[in-house]
Amino acid sequence: MRFIYPYRHYVVSFLLLSMITMVSQLFRIELGLINIALIHLIPVIVMALRGNMGSTMVVTAGSVVLFDLLYVPPEYSFDVHDLSYIWSFIIFFAVGYTISAQAKRIQANTIKEIFLSTLSHDLKTPLSSILGNASLLLKEQMYDAATRREVLVQINDSGQRMNRLVANLLDSARLQDTHSALRKEWCDFEDIIGVALQEFRYNPKESQISVRIDPDLRLFWGDCALLVRLIVNLIDNALKYTDNGKQIRLSVTSDAKTIKLMCFNESTPIKKADLKNMFDRFYRIDHMGDIGGSGIGLSICRDIVNAHSGVIEAYNVQNGVCFEIRFPVNKLPSEGLKELL
Repeated sequence: MRFIYPYRHYVVSFLLLSMITMVSQLFRIELGLINIALIHLIPVIVMALRGNMGSTMVVTAGSVVLFDLLYVPPEYSFDVHDLSYIWSFIIFFAVGYTISAQAKRIQANTIKEIFLSTLSHDLKTPLSSILGNASLLLKEQMYDAATRREVLVQINDSGQRMNRLVANLLDSARLQDTHSALRKEWCDFEDIIGVALQEFRYNPKESQISVRIDPDLRLFWGDCALLVRLIVNLIDNALKYTDNGKQIRLSVTSDAKTIKLMCFNESTPIKKADLKNMFDRFYRIDHMGDIGGSGIGLSICRDIVNAHSGVIEAYNVQNGVCFEIRFPVNKLPSEGLKELL
C-alpha cells in the first residue's frame, strides 16, 4: 500500500475511467457518442484539478485511446475516417491542459498567500518578543540575576524559533528542487541527536526529554544536516504538545535492513483525520489550543524521510502520540570505506 500511495491519483483516475467505460458500453445506445465523449472527460478533469501537467496528459491519453478504440468508427482500430473526431481528441488535451494550468496557478497563489501569512505572523511574534525583552535589559534600572536570566532565555527561545522557521523554509525549498541532490555522508545518529538537542538546552521542558540509542547502531548513509533538521522538528513538535512534567522519549534502534527512529510524547490523543493529514504543508491541528507554529515542521519531516527512501507515520498509543520513522539500510560503512581507498 505504501508503494501505491504516491500514485493513488493515477489509480483513482484509471479506476474511474474503467467504470465510465463499462457504463458507456452498457448504455451505449441510450447515451450516444456525444455524451460518451463528455463523460470520458471526467477522469481528465479529476486529474487536471491536481495541477500536475504530466499526470494529466497521461490520463488524457488513456481516455483518448479508449474513446478512439471503442467508439470512433472503424471500431477496435486506431484508424479515424472522420476528421471531425480529430478535433475531439484535440479538445480532450486542450481541456486537460487548461484546467491543469489553472489549478496549478491557483495552488501557487494559495501557497504564496499562506507563505506570506506564515512569515508575517510567525516571524513577527518572536521578533516582537526579542525587541521587547531587549528593551527591558537596556533600561537603566538594574535587575537581579534571576530576572536577567529569564529575560535572556526568552530572547534565546524567540531567536531559536525564528531560526527554525527560516531553516524550515530553506530546507523546504531545497527539497522541492528535484535538481538539488542530497549531500550524503556517513551519519552517526548519536551525534545528530546531540546537535539537535543543543537548540533546546535552555527550554524549560528540556529535562523532560530522554534519549535511548542502540549501542550497536551502525552509521547511516544520509544527509546529516537534513537529519538534524528532522530531529529538531520532531522534538519541537513534541515540546509544543507536551505539558510540564510529561515525558518525551526519543529512541533509535536497528536491525539488518532498517534503522527505526521513534519519538513519543505524553499528550491527549489526536483524531484519526489529523493523524492522516498532519504531515501536509501548513496543516494545523485546530482543537489543540493556542499553540504557535507555521504548520510546515512535520511536512519537512515527511520530505526529509521520503528523500532518504524512508517511511514516517504517527499513531496514538495508550498515553500519548508516537512518531515512527523507518530508514532502509541500503549501504554499509564497509562499502564506503572501500570507496575511500
